[in-house]
Amino acid sequence: MSLLFRRAAIPSLHRIFALALLAGVASLLSFSHDPRVLAQNPSDQPGEEVIANLAAGRVVVAVVKDAILIATVENPFEAQTHPPIPVPLSGDRAGVILGAVDWFSPSSKVQIARLDHDLPHVHGHVKAEGPKLQAGLEGAEATDIEFVGEGLGDRLNEVVKNLHAKMELPQGEPLAQLVIADVVPGYGPEVWHVDYSIEQLPQRGDYWETRVPRPRFLQDWPPEKDQPHTLIEFDYPPGVTTPTMLEMLRQKDPRLEKLSNSDPVMSTVAAMLLKGISNKIATADATQFLRAAVGAISPPNARETVAAIGFQTGFAWILPPPNEPKPALQQKERPADAPTLLKPSGN
Repeated sequence: MSLLFRRAAIPSLHRIFALALLAGVASLLSFSHDPRVLAQNPSDQPGEEVIANLAAGRVVVAVVKDAILIATVENPFEAQTHPPIPVPLSGDRAGVILGAVDWFSPSSKVQIARLDHDLPHVHGHVKAEGPKLQAGLEGAEATDIEFVGEGLGDRLNEVVKNLHAKMELPQGEPLAQLVIADVVPGYGPEVWHVDYSIEQLPQRGDYWETRVPRPRFLQDWPPEKDQPHTLIEFDYPPGVTTPTMLEMLRQKDPRLEKLSNSDPVMSTVAAMLLKGISNKIATADATQFLRAAVGAISPPNARETVAAIGFQTGFAWILPPPNEPKPALQQKERPADAPTLLKPSGN
């Protein structure tokens, strides 16, 4: 069986994940497949194609006076691209997955993994405690953020452990990225991002062992002392969606300038973002600005979402995602003892 990352049609860049052969034709990635592991459907045959569609675009996070605002804009460089969508994990926590999110076999119509759909079914059981990561505590009880991040890593490992051809990802580009925003009682708002890479070890000939190593956790909010309190942005694929919304404001992008000049409130919000005092912006004003700004900079036909995590009110949609058409795919059965986000491997 072989895997194709849908990533070929980025105009002017033509960047790809990897090169391999699909039935003798050059494609993006191939791997040998053990049908006992990835699927138990008898239609799975050697040489069958598996596709990983990407959640691509930008995620903009604003921590304001009484809430965390999360806006997403799709980068629809291909028809099968998914928009990044905030997934509520609890009343005061949400996650957004970027990158390889939808893994399926078009010929057997088996969905191998849909990572953004996995998240809400497990995070309702996560206990709300302070998620401060502490260096050097290997083996200690995992914090909530670590538990979420490493659980998603376990899920990715279920998929990629069956990739056995040499892969070449662009340097510094993760296979997937998870953005987590939450409000911790007694601590306040936090924003983290978690990067997932691929590691391969040669076994024999052209046969490689593939795994996702422990993800890399980086905290983006609260900022360091004396650093500005302003917009935080994540883009996937990295470097494709530029400049950031904050850079557009600084450069007086005509689309955002028109918005800023349309109303005194919008002008004030833009000025406070540029001054680095987003935490002093009224939530209603920031919401109005961010929703309008997302609409102004979105590519044609791009899907958008806006959500809020109120410090007192919890998660709420402001601009919910559009309904997805249901694909004619079968959900792949997983062994009862397989690791999940709720039950990582080794526990």
